[in-house]
Amino acid sequence: MNEPQSFWEHLDELRNSLIRMIIAVVFCAIVAFCLKDAVFDIILAPHDSVFVTYRILARIGKLLHADTQELMSPISVTLINTGLAQQFLLHVKTSFYVGLMLASPYIIYLLFRFVSPALYHRERHYALQIVFSGYVMFLCGILLGYFLIFPLTFRFLGMYQVSDVVENTVTLDSYIDTMLMTSLSMGIVFEIPVLCWIMGRMGIISAEMMRSYRRHVVVTLLVLAAIITPTSDVFTLMLVSLPMWLLYEDSCPNLSQKRSSSTVYLYLVTRN
Repeated sequence: MNEPQSFWEHLDELRNSLIRMIIAVVFCAIVAFCLKDAVFDIILAPHDSVFVTYRILARIGKLLHADTQELMSPISVTLINTGLAQQFLLHVKTSFYVGLMLASPYIIYLLFRFVSPALYHRERHYALQIVFSGYVMFLCGILLGYFLIFPLTFRFLGMYQVSDVVENTVTLDSYIDTMLMTSLSMGIVFEIPVLCWIMGRMGIISAEMMRSYRRHVVVTLLVLAAIITPTSDVFTLMLVSLPMWLLYEDSCPNLSQKRSSSTVYLYLVTRN
């Protein structure tokens, strides 16, 4: 059996973990910096009218006999740079974010390895489930934001005109910041099942409470979807709000199952 570590030993282990995290992020950022063309091809892909999302939505629209001319029309938005060193600074900042994302599994592993010795076996099992499921759901939200939310938002806002006299030009900084905030927002939204599971285990909410407030939640999700993707058609609004609603509905039976298993466990304990 391992002897308990002192405070200074814990502090030294934390320092070593932080150093490993920084090294991992810097290494991945340098790799992303060297792979400039590949990284920015991915980032600038939604700017192209032949982006995979536009083609898939156009095919769906044709099957539904809807007007798909707007989705297949060229994107008349020009990306510009307004500073002498702006592109280099954006390259460095983007490389850092990409490096942080690539190194995130290793960072999470180091944090869990540092915290896990202080947890019991049962707590370690729950913590591992929460960390893994939360990370996977966050990545799914980022992918949805990149492939669906941001392209539709960029296409609508970038091509919106109050007059034909006004030409649309978007700075590269604004383009990247909008993509980052949209993807992060969807990543946070996809943490709904994990948060509901945690709050259910703590007894803050229940499946019955979530079902009773279902109507209020649906209206809230529709408003949130309209804010994230301010498009003019109902079809796009449904595409954005549907994943949020499914995530919410998926949390209800999970809470019921967890509550039932917890009730059975408490009954067996008190009986014995």
